Amino acid sequence: MPGANTQAHIGRRLQQHFAVLGPQERRVADFILAHLEDLAVYSAADLSRLSGVSKATVTRLFKRLGYADFKAVKAHARQLRHYGVPLASGTDTLGEGVERFRRHAEREQQNLRQCLDGLTPVLFDEVTRALDEAPAVAVIGYRNSYPVALHLRQQLLQARANVRLLPAPNQSLAEELVELESGTLIVLIGFRRRPRLFDTLVQALHAREQRVLLIGDSTTAKYAQRVTWRLECALETNSAFDSYACAMSLISLLANAMLHQRLAQGRARIGEVTELYEALDELAL
Repeated sequence: MPGANTQAHIGRRLQQHFAVLGPQERRVADFILAHLEDLAVYSAADLSRLSGVSKATVTRLFKRLGYADFKAVKAHARQLRHYGVPLASGTDTLGEGVERFRRHAEREQQNLRQCLDGLTPVLFDEVTRALDEAPAVAVIGYRNSYPVALHLRQQLLQARANVRLLPAPNQSLAEELVELESGTLIVLIGFRRRPRLFDTLVQALHAREQRVLLIGDSTTAKYAQRVTWRLECALETNSAFDSYACAMSLISLLANAMLHQRLAQGRARIGEVTELYEALDELAL
């Protein structure tokens, strides 16, 4: 299916065609719309059996929607979730009562274990030293990556100076990148469903021989050769929306490790910040 990643996903296509579908095709469509997040694991025979129609009806429906065959449908479904499209089925995949909490906790723990298993002491020490020793740190994150970038900047800023969040609101990046002092470390937060600018930004930073720490999900693997370090966080959940708990946990781990790289200076800075909080009466107890 050419251009599958840019075309409307199958739920949208079904909704657009629903009015012209026959009764049997509508039965299949209703079943798919109620089980979108499970579509990648079904076979054509499963859909035929579960919706109570013939395999020929299933095949005819997918061809009407523009798919070459059912393999193309499954590939499209897997691709959508891989790139972060929220696909929620009509069934409750979360469970009920305390089971819901248990399954959520297990999924979050699995994400975190996967992230930490991908780290090595050598890689982690290199990254924390870079965060400590760089004359300046610039953090960049768009869309869902922005809150993670903002939190990282706030954590680092408590222990060291010269940590900036780029770009400034409603401003472009070019002017700010040009002004970065030599040796600045760029921390690029790049979770899935990134803006088109992201690819060209990675390429531009690579061309400028800029040191870059990239933090993102598995879809950032394609950038590994164009950045200095890449740390991967899983976002998977038991339903449609991604979870950034693993990303926030990694930020905590990095910030604490950097603080211990510069413990004396970090403590002194935290003390100064705390005194200013009190002088300005900024925080409520």
